[in-house]
This record gives sequence, structure tokens and C-alpha cells, in this order.
Amino acid sequence: MNTRRSMVAGNWKMYGSGAANAALVDGLRQGLAGLGAAAGAVDTLVCPPFVYLAAVAGRLADSGIALGAQNLCAETGQGAYTGEVAGEMLREVGCSHVIVGHSERRALYAESDEIIARKYAAALATGLTPILCVGETLAERDGDQTSAVVARQLDALIAHCGVAALGRGLVAYEPVWAIGTGRTATPAQAQEVHAFIRGRIAAHDAIIAGSLRVLYGGSVKAGNARELFAMPDVDGGLVGGASLKAEEFVAIVAAAAV
Repeated sequence: MNTRRSMVAGNWKMYGSGAANAALVDGLRQGLAGLGAAAGAVDTLVCPPFVYLAAVAGRLADSGIALGAQNLCAETGQGAYTGEVAGEMLREVGCSHVIVGHSERRALYAESDEIIARKYAAALATGLTPILCVGETLAERDGDQTSAVVARQLDALIAHCGVAALGRGLVAYEPVWAIGTGRTATPAQAQEVHAFIRGRIAAHDAIIAGSLRVLYGGSVKAGNARELFAMPDVDGGLVGGASLKAEEFVAIVAAAAV
């Protein structure tokens, strides 16, 4: 029996303003309160841009909604790393989670499996819960490389951090071809890769694999969330564009609570 607790995480990417964020958080608070006890069955997380973290943290107070960041520096402590943000800084402003290795970081900023593993380790070292993103491009899927790509990404993390580190984080499967495109992996496609992820980790440690929460990310919407979340190895979603609309995001949380 699956006893893993669902999570719905919102990645706001490079969107927002002070006023827009305040309205969004107020809408989330109101909408989740309207779900009653169902909202309490799901862990809810929002990940704004760095510059808005402190303000959003204040607005989230006593809401039950957790705060996460979209990235962090692979180095811990302080130092001469212009433009970077350390995990300790994220903790200080109220973050509990951080996204690591999002496909946009991999593709647009050339983040390698090695640097992503180092960022995962830095998150753990500073008391943050990392959400490791893995997934394939359209060309890789069409070339029947999905399993090989996801395996490589997972193996790099395990080689650097050890499998036990996965017991302190989450994994998000995000088929790159379904991010922001309106295309979504079918529930069966998502389940197939989620099961592969769990099996790959189970080869190292079956207990960690069984308890690891694996989220789906890739054009998750209120209209498809329930079908996706009904899959046995899908433990919620990492939501992009739909997380910027309070009503839509609340509906996704409601789907995860079923």
C-alpha cells in the first residue's frame, strides 16, 4: 500500500511582481482554506524568484504552504561567488525546499549532472530538502533514450551523494518535451518512467525507493492532474504555468487530495 504523502509544488520561474505575488498568495490561502481537511492531506509548496522569497515568506505565515527556491549555489557558506545564493541564505529567509537540476537550468545554463549533484549535496548540507529534476528531451524520447537519460541523471546523483541522500529529498520527472508546451505525458507514460525511477533506486535500496516521493512535472493542469496523480508511482506534481493562477493551482491540490 502506498503511504507516501502527496506534494504539489509551484515553480513560478521568472514571473511575478510584488503586487502579483501578494494577490496570488492571498488567493492560494483562500482557496486552500476552502478545501478544508483535504488541503491538509497534501504538502503544498511555492517557489518564487529569489528576490521575492522574503516577501512571500511573510505572506505565507501560518498558511501551511511551504516556501522553496528555484536554484542554489553548489558552494556552501559565504564567498566570492558573484550572483549566487547559498543554501544558508535560503534557509534564513524561510525556505524549506529547493529545486535542483530543472531542465531549463540544464539546457539554458549548461548545468551538468556533476554540478547538479553538488547542488543537491549543498542543499542537504544546509538543511534544505532538494527536489531533483530528471527527464528527457523530445529527441531523446523519439530515440528511445528515456531510460538511459534518466538512469544517467540518477546515477550521477547517487555516485556523488550516495543513495541515502535520496531518502532526504524528492525526485521530479519532467519530460522536457512537455514543459510549457501544452503537451503532457499520458498517465501511462508518466507511470512507466516513475516506476523506472523507483526501480533504479530500489537496486541500491528498496526501502528508500519505496518511500521516495516522485513528482510529475510537465504541463500539469487542473484538467489532467487527477488522472496523473492516480498512477501508483506518481506522488504529486511540480507545476509551472498553472501555479501562477490561484484557482488552477488549488484545483490541482484538490486532485492530489483524492
